[in-house]
Amino acid sequence: MSTLTPKEIVIELDKYIVGQNDAKRAVAIALRNRWRRQQVDPALRDEIAPKNIIMIGPTGVGKTEIARRLAKLAKAPFIKLEASKFTEVGYVGRDVESMIRDLTELAVTMVKQEETESVRAKARDIAEECLLDLLLPPVKLQEAESETDYDEEDEGEVAFAETSGEAGQVSASSREADLQAEERQHKTREKLRKLFHSGKLDERSVDLEISQQMTPVVEIFSAGGFEEMDINLKDMFENLMPKQTKKKKVKVPEAYEILVEREAQRMVDMDKVITEAKSRVEQNGIVFLDEIDKVVAREGTSTPDISREGVQRDLLPIVEGSSVNTKYGIVKTDHILFIAAGAFHGTKPSDLIPEMQGRFPIRVELDSLDKDDFVRILQEPENALIRQYVELMKTEGVTLEIGVDAIEQLAEIACLVNEKQENIGARRLHTVLECLLDEVSFNASEMSGVTVKIDADEVRRKLDDVVEDEDLSRYIL
Repeated sequence: MSTLTPKEIVIELDKYIVGQNDAKRAVAIALRNRWRRQQVDPALRDEIAPKNIIMIGPTGVGKTEIARRLAKLAKAPFIKLEASKFTEVGYVGRDVESMIRDLTELAVTMVKQEETESVRAKARDIAEECLLDLLLPPVKLQEAESETDYDEEDEGEVAFAETSGEAGQVSASSREADLQAEERQHKTREKLRKLFHSGKLDERSVDLEISQQMTPVVEIFSAGGFEEMDINLKDMFENLMPKQTKKKKVKVPEAYEILVEREAQRMVDMDKVITEAKSRVEQNGIVFLDEIDKVVAREGTSTPDISREGVQRDLLPIVEGSSVNTKYGIVKTDHILFIAAGAFHGTKPSDLIPEMQGRFPIRVELDSLDKDDFVRILQEPENALIRQYVELMKTEGVTLEIGVDAIEQLAEIACLVNEKQENIGARRLHTVLECLLDEVSFNASEMSGVTVKIDADEVRRKLDDVVEDEDLSRYIL
């Protein structure tokens, strides 16, 4: 991230998200500020709090995608949660602290994968030698001198045999035989290595010991559930229950991959992984809280709602900065970036409790999408929907060509349906395209070599009747 300026971050986001420049600028500045904070004098560094963001806009306009792409760009631990899943402490439901536990778990997995990849090359070399040992077990060479048990009274006879030269001859011939056997073993091993590299051993099977962990199933019946327990029962049972091994006959390629994974896991230093993961969560973690408007109390209600304001009160210490106990140790949330999002149809951000409003100083409104935005979404992003369907059909040998006029017609229909029915933004394009290409997708396996051209007339023929019938479109589109 030290090489990416806010402008470059916006350019990267533009590759996948159409429009919403204000939101992109806000997250780009927030991300760059994280790097800037690391360059500040340590005495002041801890005093600089992240500027949390709240995104306001209807569904399907890119709120979640912006946060997801941002985290991927920063290679930061990222978790997306719906605020409506949490409930106030004392009631059945997810504890708000569980989001930090989940984020830490994701960070550990992320760092462990990185560490595994860094040692994979060395693990492959070790696994190859282990595989050759399975294919050609090492020959137990004879000892250079035969070992004989004798008493003290036999020492004279042994000394006499050694002075006679017979023992020396036996020893020399034994060493020569050992050297010859070792040389034959080495030549055979190198031949097997060449055969393995060329793939000529792929159909051969070897016996490999596979370890199995027998962990009993334990059900927890409590209001707090499993998350409230300080003791991790799964880890405890894994330590108590011995690992069972069984021999399994597997093909050479599969055995090689199993051995590579086993060696890589063995070489990873988990203490280092956990320390790095906790640091990443505390310094670079991003939590995306969707549906934040669902925990805002509705206007006209006189009593606090346990599933709304109660959640806000419990979220507040996490967002402000607190210490959360995880199975990997204490994790501080002071510098985690929180991005909240909501449609705020029947409510407004000012309906949040005042303390919560203060913790989200940056507010950006995302625009509703129109026809021109839909046309761009269908064509411009690197993961554009049209491109996805073209590549999917190509796997069946079918060439799919969707004209520019057809794309404009699709965008117009998507806008029309959004106006007549529920406005679900760009997600409507998925439904419209599925309906348009239903017949081609169903028959593609029998159409290899065929070119399917779709124009505006074809789009109208397929979709106009459905759009006009409001009752039918309510179920199909």
